[in-house]
Parts: sequence; structure tokens; C-alpha cells
Amino acid sequence: MTPSEIQSIKLRFGIIGNAPALNYAIQVAAQVAPTDMTVLITGESGSGKESFSKIIHALSPRKHGQFIAINCGAIPEGTIDSELFGHEKGSFTGANEARKGYFEVTNGGTIFLDEIGEMPLGTQARLLRVLENGEFIRVGSSKVQKTDVRVVAATNVNLMDAVRNGRFREDLYYRLNTVPITVPPLRERGDDIYLLFRKFATDFADRYRVKPISLSPEAVRELQRYRFPGNIRQLKNVAEQMSVLEMEREVDATHLRQYLPQEQSSNLPMLLSAAGPATDGAGNAYSERDLLYKVLFDMRRDMTDLKKLVLDLAAGQRPQEAQELLRQNSHLFTNLNVAPYDGGRLNARPADAAGASSDYFMHPEVEDATEYEDEEQRVEDIPHETEEETLSLEAKEKEMIIKALKKHNNKRKYAAHDLGISERTLYRKLKQYDLEQA
Repeated sequence: MTPSEIQSIKLRFGIIGNAPALNYAIQVAAQVAPTDMTVLITGESGSGKESFSKIIHALSPRKHGQFIAINCGAIPEGTIDSELFGHEKGSFTGANEARKGYFEVTNGGTIFLDEIGEMPLGTQARLLRVLENGEFIRVGSSKVQKTDVRVVAATNVNLMDAVRNGRFREDLYYRLNTVPITVPPLRERGDDIYLLFRKFATDFADRYRVKPISLSPEAVRELQRYRFPGNIRQLKNVAEQMSVLEMEREVDATHLRQYLPQEQSSNLPMLLSAAGPATDGAGNAYSERDLLYKVLFDMRRDMTDLKKLVLDLAAGQRPQEAQELLRQNSHLFTNLNVAPYDGGRLNARPADAAGASSDYFMHPEVEDATEYEDEEQRVEDIPHETEEETLSLEAKEKEMIIKALKKHNNKRKYAAHDLGISERTLYRKLKQYDLEQA
């Protein structure tokens, strides 16, 4: 498509801007319009997705048919089936007469389903049948009816995330996403921001019969730096406020900032899935299960090292080093049932409610040989415990996979479910650890 053809479409539908991403989206919409392919338009709220659905309808052979735009998020869940597919008289309370739904009314035309991600799962199943076979059934009826409707859907959410969370049908997603069109947010459109502002300022000046608002060069740069989370809708509101409230018709950057609310940021920790996969020093990706194992093993190793230091201190060895480490890790002593090191003495606490004995930790002054032998035996046992704890994550994972397979008689589907992973991931792990014959 030539630039002049794209410009002609912009003039026809009132689209302002020359951003490359915007031009590409218009080109895709014009190319797919003559077909009956289903289109999924994605973009942030307020970025102008409905304009692209009108382009597709107006440039299609269905342009003489009816075009209806439906906001799926604005229709209550209990009535959306009736709105889309119609109902029979007496099918529910208040159904005093039969009613045609939007898919029946727009037969031969185009229906635009905005905010498709808000559609209930039950309605999604009905919509899938319309897309696959062109068939639907009114609420309260058993008669199958036919319709010839082109569906253009739009959403401002990530539908793949909704699929993973069980809020959107995967088969419907792939049926809708035959041709994807991405509408760029306003902050990625560069000089288009000021062009749109001038257009809105002129329109509001004509409406309110005032002189159009203009911006100083600093104000223009400030306008283009702002991220506009509300996109074109927010920019239009800013232009309208300034057209009515500003006494001076040329606005500088200081006055402009009064109309641009500060973007709120959250100090909450970022979820692992949002931050991307964690990696070790070699760049290998950790799964969330691997990270949990690593944290638990590190905690056990730290506790083991601390126990050994306590025993060394009790035996009179490395007093200065132990004293410093005990002070640094005093918050862990609750788990060890001892008080922090104090003035050359290790203060033992009484036994707790579970019956743990404080005789395990004794003062350095105690000279009983038998108890020293017991302490030495415990110190000798520690390296063996540490050796077991330093097993690799791969070995632990392999061991768990073998146990799960044995538990479910080598049925991989149930073993994968028990392990909390997909069957495909389990198959990959079996090949990785050479367990395919397990």
C-alpha cells in the first residue's frame, strides 16, 4: 500500500499522525478488510482501537451491512448471552417477548466485540461455535440458527496471560487471533502527540468560541515527555480543560504540568513472572521450584555452620571468631534454643515447651569429659550432614521425578500433575536425565 493510500484512509476516518507503527497498523487493517478473516486488535485503553474496526468494516464487501460495537465488559454476566444471541419468550424472569440478539441483527454485517477479555467463559464457548460454524441458539430455545457475521475483537489485556490463568479459552484465542493488529500507545508516537493536541485545541476553541490554546517550545517538549497512561482519551481531556480554564492562550511548561497528573508507581515487590526468569552466575535460568529448593538448602547450610560454631565455642575453640559470628547472627538463636554469646560465655536457655534440653549447649567452664566426648561426636557428625545437604538441584529433581513415576506406575500424565509441571516439561526432563525407560 502506498503512502498516499494510507493518507487517504487517515483523512477519511479522522486519524491524525505519522508514526511508523500507526501507519503499519492502518496498512494491515486495509489489507485484511476485503476478506472475512477474524481480526484481533490489541492496544492500551484509549489508544483508538475502535477506529480500526470501522476501517475494516468500511473497506470490506460488508460495508452496506450493519456495524455494531459491543463493549463486553459493560454487559452484566447474567444478560450477555441474551444480548448477543437473543432469547425466547419466558426463557427467564422478565423475558416477556422473544428478542433477537446482536449476531442475528447484524447478519451480513460486522460486529465489533470490544474488551473481549472480559467475556464470561460460558459465553466464550457460544462465541466459538459462531466463529467455527456460523451457528447459535437463542437463550431458552433448542433451535439452531445460522448467521453470517464478521467478528472483529479488541482487548487491552494480554490474552495469553488470561489463557494461562484459566480466564480465557485457548481455542477461542487462536480462532480470534487469525490476523492481529497492534495499535501503538500514544507515548510511542513521538510528534503525533503535539499534532493531536493542536487538533483537539482547535476543535474545543470552535465549540466554546474562544481562541485556540498554544504551547511554548518548553511546554511542547514537556507534553511529548509525558507517558499518557490514558493515551488519546487523556490527551483530549487535557486539551479541553486547558481550553476552558486557562486565561493566557499560550501555555508554558509550568502551567502545563498542572494538567498532567503524576504517574503513580508501586513499591511492592515485583512478581517473578513479571520480572522475567532468574538466572545463576552462568546465565542458566532457574525455575520457581529450583529457587525454592536453593533457598531451603542455603538456610539449612547456614544453620549447620552456626551449630558447628556454637559447639566450637562451647569447647573453647576459636572464641573471637565465634563471638563475632554469633553477634552477627543473633536473630537465629531462637531456633537454636540458646541466648547470644555474652562476655566469653554462651548463655543457655531453659528447655522449651517441646522439651528441648539446654544441656546440649554448655558453658566453657564445664570440665566433664563425658560431655566433651558427646560434643565432639556431634561435631564429627556435622560434615556428614553438610555433605548430604550440598547435593545438586538436578539430583534432587531427578529423585523426585523417579518417585513420582513409581507412585503413579509410570503414568506420565499423573506424575506431571503431582510434580506441578506440564507433561511436556516432564518429557523433556526424562530425556535430560536419561530416565525415558524409568
